[in-house]
Amino acid sequence: MKRSAVLVVLLAAACTAPTVASTTPTTSPAATTAPAVAPSTLAASAAPVVPPPPATAAPVPTVLSHGALCHARAVPGGVLPDAACTSGATNPAVTQATIGSTICRSGYTATIRPPASYTDALKRQQIAAYGYTDTSPRSYEEDHLISLELGGASSDQRNLWPEPGPSPNPKDKVENELHRRVCAGSMPLAEAQQRIATDWTTAAG
Repeated sequence: MKRSAVLVVLLAAACTAPTVASTTPTTSPAATTAPAVAPSTLAASAAPVVPPPPATAAPVPTVLSHGALCHARAVPGGVLPDAACTSGATNPAVTQATIGSTICRSGYTATIRPPASYTDALKRQQIAAYGYTDTSPRSYEEDHLISLELGGASSDQRNLWPEPGPSPNPKDKVENELHRRVCAGSMPLAEAQQRIATDWTTAAG
């Protein structure tokens, strides 16, 4: 065979040889593996964000009209104190078992009555608290709501208030009557105290 014929045969074989696909793997963008994230990072990112609690405002005291903190109440028989300001308080030394040696003993109240220097100063403060238009201390008696002769506390501010009007007054007669009943055994001490603290105008009824 001539050399030119051999070259033609070789060229034809090369052109008809099958094409072999590349074995090198191809990586698609979608198949790219994301970098691993540490578990602690995942937990931190998943935790909900809780806002701090709102600040609590300080309580505002209730101030009634004209700046008064307390209000006396007019009833048909007289004037009653503000129950929230002057609720009444008792002397723990005076009980049903001790009335014979305390309130039913002559002269007892003089031994426990507070000094005028204390009650006069307190009266001025309470006149302002009750918002009275007349601010003269002489217009009021610093009264024990539960009287000393009924076992009332002598210096507790809850048992003292500026009662309008001079002394003696109609309340004194009610206190004397209840004292008589307690010492006579016709009325329990606790009942007398409760009555006078609730409404002295009807307590002896």
